[in-house]
Amino acid sequence: MKRKHKTYSKPKRPFDKQRIDEEAEIKKEFGLKNKKEIWKAEARIKSIREKGKKLILADAEEQQILFDKLKKIGLNVNSIGDILSLDKKNYLQRRLQTILVNKKIARTPKEARQLITHKKVLVNRNVVNSPSYIVPVEFENQISLKETKIKKEKPVEKKEEKVEEVKKSEEEIKKGVEKNEEKIEEKNSEKAEEDVKKSIDEKAEDKKEEIKLEEQKNEKGN
Repeated sequence: MKRKHKTYSKPKRPFDKQRIDEEAEIKKEFGLKNKKEIWKAEARIKSIREKGKKLILADAEEQQILFDKLKKIGLNVNSIGDILSLDKKNYLQRRLQTILVNKKIARTPKEARQLITHKKVLVNRNVVNSPSYIVPVEFENQISLKETKIKKEKPVEKKEEKVEEVKKSEEEIKKGVEKNEEKIEEKNSEKAEEDVKKSIDEKAEDKKEEIKLEEQKNEKGN
């Protein structure tokens, strides 16, 4: 796993009042989270200047390649002198957070930062969640806010309709109970009739047997 190296260096004089005041103003102007973002911009500008210095004695074609690269990210340079005169503010103005405010998509840098970190900003139809993203010139007019889905509100039912539905369900339940009771009563009455018939038949058979026994006794006596 590769170790990430710092892309900036801290100031050599940490308690320089003039530098501290200047950085505080820049931080407020661009809505930066901390001073590290200023130091990163300074380091980036420093590397661009160094590249420009190396190309002072180079051919015009090589110089033009660097000019074109810088123009793509919105730094308007046409000579080595323009490169050497670049400031950290020129670089900070190309950040997505600053461009949102300049285009009046956001009212303040703080609001712009919040929109970006909440993944509400699209650049060339792609979500960008880094406020320090350097916007290429070709995508500057393709910045937009993500469309928010509107939740459909559920229709609120009236209390009267609910009461009527409850009453209907109660009536249906009552009818069902009454029908069940009637069925139970019919079954009970049928069973009672069957029991009565069985008892009558049993008594009749007992009497027949008694009569037979008496007849047999009378025959023996004669």
